[in-house]
Amino acid sequence: MDQIKIEHLEVYAHHGVFPQETEKGQIFVIDAVLYTELRAAGMADELALSTNYGEVCHFIDDYLRKNTFLLIEAAAEHLTKELLLHFPLIKHLVLEIRKPHAPINLPFSSVSVKIERGWKKAYLGIGSNLGDKQALIEKGIEGLKGNSMIRDVKCSKIITTSPYGGVEQDDFLNAAIELKTLLTPYELLSFLHELEAEAGRERKVHWGPRTLDLDILFYQDFLSNDPALTVPHPDMENRQFVLEPLNELCPWYLNPVTGKNVRQMYLELVQNRDRNDEQEDVR
Repeated sequence: MDQIKIEHLEVYAHHGVFPQETEKGQIFVIDAVLYTELRAAGMADELALSTNYGEVCHFIDDYLRKNTFLLIEAAAEHLTKELLLHFPLIKHLVLEIRKPHAPINLPFSSVSVKIERGWKKAYLGIGSNLGDKQALIEKGIEGLKGNSMIRDVKCSKIITTSPYGGVEQDDFLNAAIELKTLLTPYELLSFLHELEAEAGRERKVHWGPRTLDLDILFYQDFLSNDPALTVPHPDMENRQFVLEPLNELCPWYLNPVTGKNVRQMYLELVQNRDRNDEQEDVR
């Protein structure tokens, strides 16, 4: 991806653990690499199609002067988040904050913290089979859109599906959601649980009825076999209510565990279901 680099930007600010650091202040040196798409701006020669690095520099200076943090780790984390939220064309960035006058009392050049953060694409499953199912799903989607750390929310069509897992209950409404987020996978999971709780979700019966169910199906290149958060979702290849709406959004998205894309998994599931139905008819 294309880059805009800012090197050795000096900012006089008040960050540090010791009182004299927050009272007197000191020089901080910032390096930033902004990852973005520059072809459109380059071809058209229009600043509006790019990220104005002058504005970025003034934003960094203003933010670090107006806010005070004990740790440069915190300064870097919060500044990075605000840059990504304020400048929509930045996909992700690498930010380094150097502290050349840190109170170490030993010979040194500088101390620095360097982090990389960016927007991640994720796919969710959403479903409901209690109460006003349509309204609950719509409320869940609006909850996602209302989080500043989430953007570009896109939903598939909502389908009606039979219950999965052998528990007798009402039919579900299901859909898939595509989004971009600055939340980590576990932060996203925690937020989804908040939305479920707001909808009155109670976790009493495994695979049982629920007012709102939100699952992380894919999260960019994140892989996890943690029982609390298994990604990619471990049983999606057996769930038509997951694959059918997901196939609408991202048919060529590759499941790195199975090596199959969404469309392949969906077609195999449909073919196996049809084959089983034919065998039942013969019997």
